[in-house]
Amino acid sequence: MAAPRNVSRDEESAAAGNSSKEDDDYSRTGKRFKSDKFPLSRWEFAAFSGVFVIFSAGLFCIYLTMPVAEYGKLKLPRTVSDLRLLKNNLTMYANNYPAQFILGYCSTYIFMQTFMIPGTIFMSLLAGALFGVVRGLFLVVFNATAGASSCFFLSKLIGRPLVSWLWPEKLRFFQAEIAKRRDKLLNYMLFLRITPTLPNLFINLASPIVDIPFHVFFLATFVGLIPASYITVRAGLALGDLRSVKDLYDFKTLAVLFLIGSVSIVPTLLKRKRIYE
Repeated sequence: MAAPRNVSRDEESAAAGNSSKEDDDYSRTGKRFKSDKFPLSRWEFAAFSGVFVIFSAGLFCIYLTMPVAEYGKLKLPRTVSDLRLLKNNLTMYANNYPAQFILGYCSTYIFMQTFMIPGTIFMSLLAGALFGVVRGLFLVVFNATAGASSCFFLSKLIGRPLVSWLWPEKLRFFQAEIAKRRDKLLNYMLFLRITPTLPNLFINLASPIVDIPFHVFFLATFVGLIPASYITVRAGLALGDLRSVKDLYDFKTLAVLFLIGSVSIVPTLLKRKRIYE
């Protein structure tokens, strides 16, 4: 009867050794390897699928209201060349059916923003090319804010395991920064929205997880997206001269955005200075 006990003790010792080794590896690197297991439960995946189907059905119904002749001209652009072709194809339709076109444009933009589909920068350029700066800027900021808000609530429903799985280190950093700036949270969120410090996709998904109130998120998004949206919409006026979307944000443009963003955190810096004094 002694042999089984020895085997059991050996197994426990080996398990403890492996656990200790994993802890040592974790302490040395400061990171834990991401699990290969899909993070969403069946219920969460079903909820996401249900929301996606509802949004897709609404978008398809709007698509059916278009003239049949326009169906073949619709294609999500992936390059500036695709965007020029799309603009040429849709100009007459936008002029003849302005209400239908704006409804379809807004629905597509919000759909892409909600479900994190790349390409909204091309939609912003298209708004500038078709509507000019004032109307184009209003459309872009409205749609970007509405789409970000939809993404916020979708993440509030099912986003925590997904964000923790995709960006564990970035989420911990964001949570720590938010905790330090609770008293001036709007200023900090404005800074993040105006500057490319953190990707907008991550901000949309992580904000409800770190308990940012929706009214702060909404206001920071609406106001903070205006500078970058203005740059993009204005570039849409000269679409023929644009070679790549990378040309939109050169060093000078980024410096201006960081300068504008820095203004939003001045009240926080002044308050800290008074506290130290």
